[in-house]
Amino acid sequence: MADKRFRVAICGAGVGGMVCALALARDPSIEVELYEATSRFGEIGAGIGIWPRTWKILEQLHVAEDLVCVLPAPPAHDTEAIALTMRRSDKPEGHDFHKLKIKGSLVVLHRADFHRVLLKHLPPQCKTHLSKRLLRYSQDNSGSIHLQFNDGSTAICDVLVGADGLKSAVRATLLDLEAQAARVRGDAQAAGFLESCIVPKWSGEVSYRTLVPAIKLREKVPNHRALTHNIQYIGRGGYIVAYPISKGETVNFVAFRTSHELKGTEFNGPWVTNVSAQEFQAGFDGWEAEVTQLLQCAEKGMRWAIHEVKPLQSFVSGRVALIGDAAHAMTPNQGSGAGQAIEDAYILATVLGNPLTSIDAIPEALTIYDTIRRPFAQDIAERSFSNGLLFSFDRDNYESEFPDEESKRNKLKELRSSVTEQWKWAWSTTLDGAVAEANERLQKAHAGN
Repeated sequence: MADKRFRVAICGAGVGGMVCALALARDPSIEVELYEATSRFGEIGAGIGIWPRTWKILEQLHVAEDLVCVLPAPPAHDTEAIALTMRRSDKPEGHDFHKLKIKGSLVVLHRADFHRVLLKHLPPQCKTHLSKRLLRYSQDNSGSIHLQFNDGSTAICDVLVGADGLKSAVRATLLDLEAQAARVRGDAQAAGFLESCIVPKWSGEVSYRTLVPAIKLREKVPNHRALTHNIQYIGRGGYIVAYPISKGETVNFVAFRTSHELKGTEFNGPWVTNVSAQEFQAGFDGWEAEVTQLLQCAEKGMRWAIHEVKPLQSFVSGRVALIGDAAHAMTPNQGSGAGQAIEDAYILATVLGNPLTSIDAIPEALTIYDTIRRPFAQDIAERSFSNGLLFSFDRDNYESEFPDEESKRNKLKELRSSVTEQWKWAWSTTLDGAVAEANERLQKAHAGN
């Protein structure tokens, strides 16, 4: 058995935490322990979209083949395909105005299916712990990190990865410790900024999520397009996304209502709660028949007040690193939150798994991770919010009074172009360059020591 270089603790067993564990476990010299706050492994939520850029990472981790088994058909790679059909739907007569064409496929999955495949590939040497909700951590003079869980238990590690989501205890502790250090230095302004990043802020968006049995929708509307296609219905003040998952047996349904002028304010009510079908339907009166038919099939579901993490100045501190929502929780308007968590996890595992990363070089390796990932992930978060403005006609006065119908059509053309440009990175780029840059930076840093 290889000598252990260091111990990595991952708090949070969602998509990001699982992928991080899988990627790190490829190196037998790294001891990996995964701590999950809930009493069982699983994911909250329904559908999840995987763009070609992210799918390539899953192929490299050798999980893509099993994921294909839960898809209606294998994803395309080099051919052009329609990822999403967009309709103007907030009037009695809807119409298609854009078909988002990409190179490759937008893979849509049930989160539970995705999580089961990741769990299946987790190797036995990766130790897992359930019902371990982190309260706080501390670092001693030797660099070791001490974890305190809410059940009174403790653990020690050399590297801590915060994959514990929107309300991350790792992020809260990291920022609190950094703020304390800033106050000791006499920098009250820096301390205040750090403290302001601890609690997520409301984005001004609310989503209603449910799963519609395909058989129920088919009985009502045999040829409804959401049974076979990825459809997005947009209109003033909101939009709806629907697509088939689980080999077509279920339609994932998400409806968004937007009040973007309230971005950054406190949300009045629980962030996540169960709601009735009536609440689903509220706000979509007068929308086209395709939307009404879907809404009538929604029996119940959950309302999510979508919150964001304020852009952080760093995702790391010492031997602690944040990934996924803990680092950059964003709106879902690009279907890229999970993808960005996967990218974080893969680059973090790249720098930690590099043979040049000794226990003493961990802070340097994490700084390289931060340098590469933070600007990119925060840019995607900005693009995602911008997409939300486009989808709900809250940008550039798309619903202003136009002198004629041609002016309205021209505005929709502008929206179509903007959406494509905002999203092009997801299928026209790969993570390969970032991986190469991470390894090159490590080599240069090692050569300079």
